Amino acid sequence: MKITVLGAGVVGTAAAYYLAADGHEVTVIERHAAPARGTSQSNAGLVSPGDATAWASPAALKTFLRGLYNHDLGIKVRLRFDPYFLAWSLRFLRQCTVARLRANSQVKLRLALYSRDCINAISADTGIHYDERKKGILYFFRSQHSLDTGTDNYRYLAEHGLPIEIVGRDRLVELEPGLAGVKEKIAGGVYSPIDQTGDSRQFVENLAAYAAEKLGVRFLYGTTVERLDIEGDRVRAVMTSAGPIAGDAVVISMGPESGLLGRRYGIDLPVYPVKGYTATIPLEDESKGPTMGGADEDQLMAYSRLGNRLRLASTAEFTGFDRTHKPSDFATMFRTGKDLFPGAFDERKAELWAGLRPMMPNSVPVIGQAKYRNLYLDTGHGHVGWTMACGSGKFLADLIAGRKPEIDPQGLVYRG
Repeated sequence: MKITVLGAGVVGTAAAYYLAADGHEVTVIERHAAPARGTSQSNAGLVSPGDATAWASPAALKTFLRGLYNHDLGIKVRLRFDPYFLAWSLRFLRQCTVARLRANSQVKLRLALYSRDCINAISADTGIHYDERKKGILYFFRSQHSLDTGTDNYRYLAEHGLPIEIVGRDRLVELEPGLAGVKEKIAGGVYSPIDQTGDSRQFVENLAAYAAEKLGVRFLYGTTVERLDIEGDRVRAVMTSAGPIAGDAVVISMGPESGLLGRRYGIDLPVYPVKGYTATIPLEDESKGPTMGGADEDQLMAYSRLGNRLRLASTAEFTGFDRTHKPSDFATMFRTGKDLFPGAFDERKAELWAGLRPMMPNSVPVIGQAKYRNLYLDTGHGHVGWTMACGSGKFLADLIAGRKPEIDPQGLVYRG
């Protein structure tokens, strides 16, 4: 088949790779001048099944409401007239029960574990590298109270297949010598040994180059999607700034813009943009930086070691499609980073970035056929898109091929 994929982020590029490997003739349409220039450009760098807990929960509901008035929190809500945000929020609130938290987290974990294996298989099969480190990730807490309450979700994930180790501060510093200077400020944490880190932009750039050269995937960069040409129950072509692209099937993987396109054609796709901030900084003294990825759960900041660089990531801000940022947006992030790794970096050398995560109310991506018999979705991966992208791409390729997926499809196949 001729298949058109909309979007060359990590999700769209992974889908294109698997579809082309199945023998399809694949064209990828991307509005930026290169792959991975949107959401995939600069995330936290964590490939983290350990972060599979869904956002919507009774505790998240309280934090969400506090974010309406306290903008010093990691979660910030900017009130504005936005009917779509209101509708999304109501759906989010309906997911904030213990039962829905557990069910959604199980689905995320299943896909995240599978996807981690897919990422590693792609790397082995293609030979591409992306500053990857396979040393695990530490999720740590600064107080005994937050440790006691915060480990509940990790224990639940462990019951459903995630290997973890609950660690005290001594064991934590043994695993991560970079945190020795703040040992007394940390109560303990959770070590997920199968988690890993890597630069998603490097991964996408290298995978796109491989797919183009070895599998014949055609990438149309600097090309915008204007509309879908629909006749009856199928999409005839994608109308773009470069002209119509006809084919047998279309896959929407446009990150936060997926919802905008889908709603134009009556597709129930509640993807909402959630803004995050990252700083990528060369390490002045590599011995003072982390050796693996981590997350300061009390300060709501994640970090990863990417070669000789440190990536800091923080904040979930509900502010529509605003991608702007200013130096003050990174102040708390730098303060926390310097507290954890004193002397490791000079913040004046940081590359600052802000991007939008495509969040679903239940934190579960949407994959599968949508309304029209040849239109498919692979989007809505939220804050763990880098983690789940390759697994969802392979899952989608199986659905399109009519094969039985390698993992249980319950809760993953789109039912809109």
